[in-house]
Amino acid sequence: MTSENTGSTRFMRTRADHARETAEDYVELILVLSEELGEARSTDIAQRLGISQVTVSQTLRRLIRDGLITAEPYRSIFLTESGRELAERSRDRHQVVVQFLRKIGVPDEIAEVDAEGIEHHVSETTLSVMRRHLEFD
Repeated sequence: MTSENTGSTRFMRTRADHARETAEDYVELILVLSEELGEARSTDIAQRLGISQVTVSQTLRRLIRDGLITAEPYRSIFLTESGRELAERSRDRHQVVVQFLRKIGVPDEIAEVDAEGIEHHVSETTLSVMRRHLEFD
């Protein structure tokens, strides 16, 4: 493989990873909003994420295409079964990472912020080790 092909492969992989991270963040937030407010709306998502309605709309269209949510204009957003499963896995990973970081002495606020990045990249092996260490409390 030429270095040009290697570079494009890495770029495509990075873009796919970012799209997956965004999908995980959105479905997790939709789950949280549904539990807290009884519904998830695009305006609530935009406000929580500090981004524009246009950006939210573009991402929601992709999530609909990928079968993770259902939505109609000016209505609530609902997770599909696949979307709910992804949201619950994402929330679980987030909680494990936050709890682990707190256990090793990271202050609460920093643990929450750091977990937002780590949760998307932590391997199942590392997550399993974190869970085992948390069980010893």
